[in-house]
Amino acid sequence: MIRFLNIIVLVLLSCTISAQDYFRTVNVKYTTDQIKIDGVLDEAAWETAESSPEFWQYFPSDSVLAEHQTSFRLLYNDHTLYAGIRAEKADGDYVISSLRRDFRGTVSDNVVMMFDPFRDGTTAYVFGVTPYGVQRDVFVSDGGSSFNTTWDVKWQVETTTFDDHFILEIAIPLNSLKFREGETRWRFQCYRWNIQSSEQSALTRVPQNQLFSSLAFMSDLVFEKPLGKTRTPVSVIPYVNGLLQKDFETDNFGKSLKYGGDAKVAIGNAMNLDITVNPDFSNVEVDDIFTNLTRFEVFLPEKRQFFIDNSDLFGNFGSSRDASPFEVKHRIFHAEPSIVRRL
Repeated sequence: MIRFLNIIVLVLLSCTISAQDYFRTVNVKYTTDQIKIDGVLDEAAWETAESSPEFWQYFPSDSVLAEHQTSFRLLYNDHTLYAGIRAEKADGDYVISSLRRDFRGTVSDNVVMMFDPFRDGTTAYVFGVTPYGVQRDVFVSDGGSSFNTTWDVKWQVETTTFDDHFILEIAIPLNSLKFREGETRWRFQCYRWNIQSSEQSALTRVPQNQLFSSLAFMSDLVFEKPLGKTRTPVSVIPYVNGLLQKDFETDNFGKSLKYGGDAKVAIGNAMNLDITVNPDFSNVEVDDIFTNLTRFEVFLPEKRQFFIDNSDLFGNFGSSRDASPFEVKHRIFHAEPSIVRRL
């Protein structure tokens, strides 16, 4: 009987230790000090911030600590969330496949922070940075399986590189995120793609039979003081569309001028009012331009803010086989060799 009880105690103890490996707590200290974003963590406030625990490896093994460790410290004030990150590396050059914003994260050395302010395990905000300061911001939905890279916000980062490590200093305005007023706890994950050493690692241990970006495996982010209201700014995007045309056969001349715009006004912490006056659906200013030389259709990502902010609702509604009432990607039809835009 005593032997049986000892076995039960050992099993329960091993389960507790395993759970501690998967779920951790990160404390964020409130500061009133001025933080200069210069890639050098020399402010006194960084010394008072809590250092992160060690990172766990995800690849090539998910049961050992990372060979090249990553550590970070977090601070915040009434307006900004700050992160100071130090990433160790092996000798040799960094692997950077692109200097373009919203680079593909799986083919470049980078460190990623993922925030789940509503603690629902469904949606999250992602901020990734390469050692050269290239930025990647993504809105994640479907529990970490759907990434919308057209979501862009303003945030600042500076980096410094060394032979054996690199430093990231990041400032994220709190008005770039949505969260509940008075919140003291978010869910958080920080993971790293170390392409140079063929290693993937994360703060919260993720088993290899799960997605590396899964929102099911995240730590608790605990703020020293409750957060205030989400101060989402008012956004106004005007447009002017002028048209001049002439029929040389009849010598008729015509002109027209259209104008309008979009506006976004925050109502509370989790609702926006989207206003459109005289919408112009012929094109969107930030559409990418493609030269289509094939007979196949080309799809462009939706760039209108309403659909981007709500892509977790619209992106997978319906099906491509039957019907998709909210199409978040618009179609470019084939044209003869020329530059074409969205129809």
